[in-house]
Formats: sequence, C-alpha cells, structure tokens
Amino acid sequence: MAAIIETRGLTKRYGQRTALTDLDLVVEEGAVFGFVGPNGAGKTTTMRILATLLRPTAGEAWVGGHSVQRERRQVRRMIGYMPDFFGVYGDMTVWEYLDFFAACYEIPAATRRALTDDLLELVELSHRRDDFVDGLSRGMKQRLCLARALAHDPRLLILDEPASGLDPRARVEMRELLRELHAMGKTILVSSHILAEIQEICTHVGIIEAGRLVAAGTMEEMQERIRPHRIVHIGLLRGVEEVQAWLAARPGVLGVTLNEKDDHTLEVDFADGEEALAGLLAALIGAGFPVVRFHEETGNLEEVFMRLTRGVVT
Repeated sequence: MAAIIETRGLTKRYGQRTALTDLDLVVEEGAVFGFVGPNGAGKTTTMRILATLLRPTAGEAWVGGHSVQRERRQVRRMIGYMPDFFGVYGDMTVWEYLDFFAACYEIPAATRRALTDDLLELVELSHRRDDFVDGLSRGMKQRLCLARALAHDPRLLILDEPASGLDPRARVEMRELLRELHAMGKTILVSSHILAEIQEICTHVGIIEAGRLVAAGTMEEMQERIRPHRIVHIGLLRGVEEVQAWLAARPGVLGVTLNEKDDHTLEVDFADGEEALAGLLAALIGAGFPVVRFHEETGNLEEVFMRLTRGVVT
C-alpha cells in the first residue's frame, strides 16, 4: 500500500535543544497509526511539521507526495489537523462555528448547510446545533473540533491527544468515532499517552523517545519484538497432568507449565503459526481431552513500550 506520510532525516531544534533527530517515518494510506512516547518525546513537534505549522531545521517530509515545505497549500487541503490544545469561539453557536470553518475552506454557501448538518450528525452533536460553544462539555468540544477538521473531507487526520482530559465515557465515544472514521476510509495519525486505547484502535504504532524513533510497525510486529513465541492458555475440566505430558511431546511446543493461580489451566509456549495452533486445538479435542478454554495471550502495548524505551527526555 502507498505511503501517505513519509519523513526522511526530519530534525527540529529549538535553540540549544533538539526536539527531533533524524526521524524516518512512513505511514501507509488507510492505517490508523498510533504515535506514542513520553511527554517531550517529539510527538507534537512532528505533527506540527506535518501540518505545515512548523518548519524543520533539517530533513524533509511529504504528505500524499507533497512537500510540507514547498507545497504547503496542497498539504493543507489533504489533512485535517486537531491540535493538543485548541481555542474555540465561545460566543458562536455550534452550527455557526462549523459554518465559519467550512467557509474558510472555500466550501460554497449553497452546500455548507447540508455539510454542517452531516458533520454534526457524525459526531452526535445535532441536538446541540443551536447552543453556544461555551456551553458544551469538554468532550463535546473535542468532537466539535474533530468535525471542524473534517469539514473539507481530508484524506488524512492528524490528531494530537484527542482524548486528553476526557472522562471515561467521552473517551469511549471518541474511540468509537475514530473507528467509524477509519471505516469511512480515513487515514489517521493519532498520538496518545493512553496506551490501552492506542492498542484497541490502531493498526500500526510508532514509539518515539527523546526525539528519535525507537520502533515502528504493525501491532503484531511490535508484540513479536518482545514475545517471539505464542503463549496459549488451555483450561481443562480434568486430567491436567495427562494433558501436560501429551502437550510436551507435541511439535512446536517449547514448554508447558501449570498456571500459578488456576490448577486447571496450562500455559503453553508455542513456536508455530496460526495453522499449527488451530491444529493443536483440533488434536486436543480429537484426543478426547475436556478443553473448556483455549486462547492466546496477546502482548500488551504497555509492556512493549516499557521494554523498548529507557525513560530518556530531551
């Protein structure tokens, strides 16, 4: 799949401090790319460069093949940018706010009414269309700003901490909205410090620390970096010792241990792929063993993050 974002040697210095160092990053079209790292790692700097709001000190970046330095207008037409901190015009109504930004994108007045109604429906704010922006909750303001970023139907959304400061319900609503936008064909670059949410919605992830990219890849690739083998949990009604001995003799099984908290569950270190794993389950059932649970333990993004980073800040 073609890349919609590409950076080469991207570097940004603020006086004596280097916020970004030789960043080489590729985001494929259609991905939901989670950009994670500690505060001060360089996430916001990278996003502002991609949004044409900052010029890099060195290196280059392209969005949809357009240079963020030489073709800024073309880049801005392709992206919808939602910063980590934004201002809203509190004395406007919700509908006026969206209409104003749609006009800024040169969308004809004849089509703006239908467009803003569609956007409000998408972010579930139709019932607040005539309310003043100041009267919205923080979660509603976040969804309104996301609607603003969608006004010109961009191919790429760049979202800097969109769930920051939201309560649990508002975070769930934002997560579901991002899933819907992905289903609509949008590519999304999203930064967050809430690793569990990144793991739930993202297809790819990049980890940045002290201005340098530590690792990037699909969620599966990132998990395999710290856990090259599969860990499979097998729950049984009875015959645990018999099944343990049977499993130990199977091809691809590197080890079998009894779960410390449940003496009816075995943990199997398994080296082979999906087909072999399905074959193992079929063989267990075929041998007549009373299997009640069979599931693979998935790597946790927090575990990946802690393993690959060192706690360094710029």
